[in-house]
Order: sequence, then structure tokens, then C-alpha cells
Amino acid sequence: MTLPPRSWFPLRTDRLVLRDFGAGDFDAVHAYAVDPEVSRFMPWGPNSPDETRAFLARALAAQGDWPRLDFNLAIELRETATVIGSIGLHLYDAANRAVEVGYCIHRALWRRGIVSEAARAMIAAAFGPIGAHRVVATCDVRNVGSFGVMEAVGMRREGRFLSDRLIKGEWRDTYLYAVLEKEWRATR
Repeated sequence: MTLPPRSWFPLRTDRLVLRDFGAGDFDAVHAYAVDPEVSRFMPWGPNSPDETRAFLARALAAQGDWPRLDFNLAIELRETATVIGSIGLHLYDAANRAVEVGYCIHRALWRRGIVSEAARAMIAAAFGPIGAHRVVATCDVRNVGSFGVMEAVGMRREGRFLSDRLIKGEWRDTYLYAVLEKEWRATR
């Protein structure tokens, strides 16, 4: 797999801009990262202000890495230029051209198709400038909203892993979803 070009983002959709985080995004990020419902199925959170600052510091530092294997982008509403969540793409297996997508969004904007819109844009970038063969995503089996997004964007459930993740002191089951480039292109 060749490394993606540095300039494949920001990505623009009808309602969103997917862009690198900036130093001024703290308040917007902390607004969703502090919410226990947003972080319920995540290995992080709810965040303290210091944890949100540390997340932003890591995101900003990673922007200078090259080759860059992790792209953690802010989800910004175009209409208001407000950061409402994050979406990431992790190049975890270069030899097999495999990437993982993950996301989270402010609870006030759940069930509006925003994450599906962002995920479609990221998957298109994965199969476009990044040159991926396969995109995967995982979630806690109880996270109906998350696997609903995966299904809405054309991913298929490939498996259920039993007690595979210890999150917040509890063993959790995980669904694995995936889509291949040829499947993605066939539906576009």
C-alpha cells in the first residue's frame, strides 16, 4: 500500500467538513467528551478537562507525523463551523491495505444521519486516495446507534467477539463490520 497523500482532507459533504483538529477546538470537544452517554461504550471518558486537553495535544502532535497512519479528524458542521464530534481512520495493516474507521458525536446530534454522512466520506477517502482494500469498524454489541451507522453506510457484520475488550472494568462483546473496495464501488 502506498502512503496516502498529505492533502486528501479536509473532506466536505453537504452538511460537514472533516478536518484536522485545531488548538481552539477544546470547548467543542470537551462538550461531547464529558458526556457519560457519548463515552458509554468507549474505552475513554467521560473526560476531565485535562483528559480532553491531552487528547487534543495527541491529535495536534500526530498531524506532524509522516508517514501518518492515524487520521483523527474533527467533524464540523458547515453551517455553523462548530465541531460536533470526531471521526478517525487508522491504517492498521499496510500489507493488506486494511483500515479501521471509528467515530463519536455530540449526543444532541444523534439520529440525524450526521455520522453516516461523515463515515461515507471517510470510507470513500479510504478507497480513493488512501488505496485501501478493506475498511473495518467495531463496536460494543449494545451500541445500536454505532452498528446502525455501519449498516447504513453499507458495511456488513462479519462477526461477534465474546468478552474481547475490558472497558471500564467490564468485559464486553464486540461486533466486527467490514466492507471491501469492490463492494463499496458496486453500490456507488
